[in-house]
Amino acid sequence: MNTAKIAVVGGSLGGLTAACLLRDSGHDVTIYERSPHELEQRGAGIGLLETTSRYLVERAGLSLDQVSIATDHIRYLNRDGSVASDSAHRYLFSSWNTVYRRLLTHWGEDRYKLGHEMHSFDQTPDSVTVRFGDVITEIDLLVCADGVGSTSRRTLQPNAGEAYAGYVAWRGMVPEHELSTELASSLTDAITYFVYANSHILVYPIPGIEGSVEPGDRLINFVWYRNYLEGGDVDDVLTDRNGVRRDLSIPPGLATDHHVAEVRATARARLPRSLAELVERTEQPFVQVVYDIDVERMAFGRVCLIGDAAFSARPHAAAGTAKAADDGWTLADALDDADDVPTALREWEPKQLELGRSLLERTRQVGRRSQVDNSWEPGDPDFIFGLYEPGR
Repeated sequence: MNTAKIAVVGGSLGGLTAACLLRDSGHDVTIYERSPHELEQRGAGIGLLETTSRYLVERAGLSLDQVSIATDHIRYLNRDGSVASDSAHRYLFSSWNTVYRRLLTHWGEDRYKLGHEMHSFDQTPDSVTVRFGDVITEIDLLVCADGVGSTSRRTLQPNAGEAYAGYVAWRGMVPEHELSTELASSLTDAITYFVYANSHILVYPIPGIEGSVEPGDRLINFVWYRNYLEGGDVDDVLTDRNGVRRDLSIPPGLATDHHVAEVRATARARLPRSLAELVERTEQPFVQVVYDIDVERMAFGRVCLIGDAAFSARPHAAAGTAKAADDGWTLADALDDADDVPTALREWEPKQLELGRSLLERTRQVGRRSQVDNSWEPGDPDFIFGLYEPGR
């Protein structure tokens, strides 16, 4: 296909990856990000699946050990801290900030437009007109990568399924050097799980806030899934210390004192001592709500949805960023193979819908087994991370 003029709305990991790939294919690409500042998630950990790291390695020329930390075991603890199960399995972990900064550096600042919130768009068979306040641009393709709270999805798919999963993830991290040598070493060679009635917590090492992967500079990251009833209970958790009801998350430093105190007390009462200590040492735990979001379509003439703007799967497969990256790789390939944008999107859409639905259903099953049915046994291979299936 000839060079297309493309706007990517949303400058997070999925939008950046797609933009880099489309630029590599020779297209004229600009990213529009509504935030007035570069994005930040305070170092929140991610599983670095191959699809997520592929661009950094194949195109940006980085090695995996520059952006990630390897663990060689999956370890489950008993309540008394003894090991219930320990199996050899290699994972790579990074942080959202580390991957974002590497991608943004590779992309550059000239075509990364901060403070540009998309107000509306319309299309004809030949073009798309997009309005960012006083800025109006006419393009050939609009790629909507505006995340879980996507206004694009609500415009294109007003009846899309958006459902609270029944639980949230309490998250946090502690600098490795602040922990005892014994505790730090026990939590850096494995992903460590503790599973108990209607809940589970996982712990793994990630790069430091500035991206360092050197021992001592790293962070020990935890994700603790806890059930809250829809309505009053979860509304209370999602009301920050300023009295603002948040839709998707409570950022670090804004969780109320009484909820932070309750989390620490519950950690002492229910978790193995090592994991309870990690939670208690976390200065600013934060909250991310777990949602199921699915769509019937991802392609609309000259407009498409990618990443969490289309499907938001529960984090249990560690595949959210990988799914967004896969959408970008396959979109670039589809444009290379087609004669025009609408044809490319029609060819691209079916497999991405299938992948999104498969991932969503698999993570629903994991969530149901861990948070409701209590049928998760230590060492169960169904719970191994993966985009396409467990372990892949």
